[in-house]
Amino acid sequence: MRTDFDIVVIGGGHAGVEAAWASARLGAATGLVTFSADTIGQMSCNPAIGGVGKGQIVREIDALGGLMGLAADATGIQYRMLNASKGPAVRGPRCQSDRHDYARWVQQALKNCENLTILEGEATDILTEKNRVVGVNIQTSRERKRPVFSNIVCRRVIVTAGTFLNGLMHCGERTWAGGRYDEPAAAGLSESLRQCGLQIGRLKTGTCPRLAAGSIDYDQCTRQDGDEPPQPFSFVNDELHVEQIPCYLTATNEDIHRVIRENFHRAPMYTGQIQSTGPRYCPSFETKVERFADKTSHQVFLEPEGRPENTNWVYCNGITSSMPEDVQDYMVRHIPGLQNAEILRYGYAIEYDFIPPTQLTPALEAKTTRGLYLAGQVNGTTGYEEAAGQGLLASINAVRGLRDLPPVVPRRDQAYIGVMIDDLVTKGVAEPYRMFTSRAEHRLLLRADNADRRLTPLGREIGLVDDARWEKYGVERQAVTRAEGILKSVRVEGKTLWDRLRQPGVTLETMMEHGSSESETLRGLFQQYPRPLRSLVVDAAYAGYMEKQAQAVEQMRDLDDKKIPSDFDYHAVSQLRWEARERLTQIRPINLAQALRVSGITPADVTVLAVHLAGWDSE
Repeated sequence: MRTDFDIVVIGGGHAGVEAAWASARLGAATGLVTFSADTIGQMSCNPAIGGVGKGQIVREIDALGGLMGLAADATGIQYRMLNASKGPAVRGPRCQSDRHDYARWVQQALKNCENLTILEGEATDILTEKNRVVGVNIQTSRERKRPVFSNIVCRRVIVTAGTFLNGLMHCGERTWAGGRYDEPAAAGLSESLRQCGLQIGRLKTGTCPRLAAGSIDYDQCTRQDGDEPPQPFSFVNDELHVEQIPCYLTATNEDIHRVIRENFHRAPMYTGQIQSTGPRYCPSFETKVERFADKTSHQVFLEPEGRPENTNWVYCNGITSSMPEDVQDYMVRHIPGLQNAEILRYGYAIEYDFIPPTQLTPALEAKTTRGLYLAGQVNGTTGYEEAAGQGLLASINAVRGLRDLPPVVPRRDQAYIGVMIDDLVTKGVAEPYRMFTSRAEHRLLLRADNADRRLTPLGREIGLVDDARWEKYGVERQAVTRAEGILKSVRVEGKTLWDRLRQPGVTLETMMEHGSSESETLRGLFQQYPRPLRSLVVDAAYAGYMEKQAQAVEQMRDLDDKKIPSDFDYHAVSQLRWEARERLTQIRPINLAQALRVSGITPADVTVLAVHLAGWDSE
């Protein structure tokens, strides 16, 4: 077994996959430590990729040269654009995936990746010297009597442990150690992170019962089909040819809610058995019943976990639960269509350790230990997409750190990934963090359709965007530039086509009905490059709003450009309030804009800091 690497990634979930893929593609000798190579890329919970806010992150990962969008396109079984009837800023692509095909596809991609070695075992210790990473200790045998340990030498470590750090699972009164169903917990790594100077917190998440597809009466449910044609996640793919599988919709009722309330005294969430905080926006069903007591029903989405030839399992989205098995039996079998349902696996909750992310720099590096990066649920987030975005950025910055290059930190007006990372390291989390479009103040600039324009040049500069993708991007940009020139130069009734697209009911199709040579050129460009030209039309329709957002960005740019030295002594600024000195010392913002976003910091504090920095610079 190889024992020396540039970078070691700990964890084979979605953050670990992106981290290992990117660092290896950037030329770093990379080791990926995982309990089992067969579980890499596994979808622990809902077998779906994307959604509102989350779909934008997947497009951004793809635009930067990451893996998730390609995997989703290769293994999806149903594609939908959520919020399609609403404005473009809140539309989010989503696909239901075949969880078995997805994991196999990802595993094959990593297997074919140069510079990447899979190491099966448990990472137990992060080895450091003088607060700098020098290696990892892994246990390659779990036999207690004769465990086998290996010291792996490396210069950077990326921890993407997901829910495995001291994971404790709950189903009714029963508890057992584990990081995922039928998989062990990582018992030793939390203590090693403590020894690296990091504080540890505790969070909770959960999952729902799985049913046998053949035991469901779909005639009592409402069918939901995918969009035709399906829209790809990856900008590499112009179209998808896929046989889509339907999902179904049903609902709970008052009788089920009554039984849940009658059994609150047996629910781990209410008995004190579970002490940690769960996700606000993906609550357990028992929490829904308590929190929304006035509701007589809650929707249940029956989502196949794959194609029939691969699995007969169905995911019951909407009834996540850790109630005892007999209560789950009653709940499931009193839902219309599920009266005879066979439960293949009961729902459960899991508590796990996490690292409060204010202990990280915006590069996702631990402030206490040089060369230690963290990504994914270990930073307090929830969701495959949020995890993958962090894994990608952590690996990019780990490689750049090896090469003495400055870190890549996307701005809040540049990417949802930038919004997420800034939220995490500046504000921290009190509950599992989930991305929403409402978190982005510049969301009209951060649409799913324009992620390539925002980030592909950056991905090329970093080194992740290959020649084929870059050439395709260049051809499409030439087509968009040509179309934009036509729209801004051709006038109809005194207005340019570009201005007319702002009017209600006016579409590009109506602009191509004038019979002129320019209209024919537009028609040809649209037929050949429909995706980038649809994005251009959105730019035209919302140009006024986008100009206002761009002006707001420029107003903040001065604060962004005013850097704060990493060793700046806030306690030396006597004019700063004591609370401000403490908070700024804890967070250590990289510039005045980030300082303004720190909880508890006022504009007056930033003004004092700016004046002091001006004098500090002149010394």
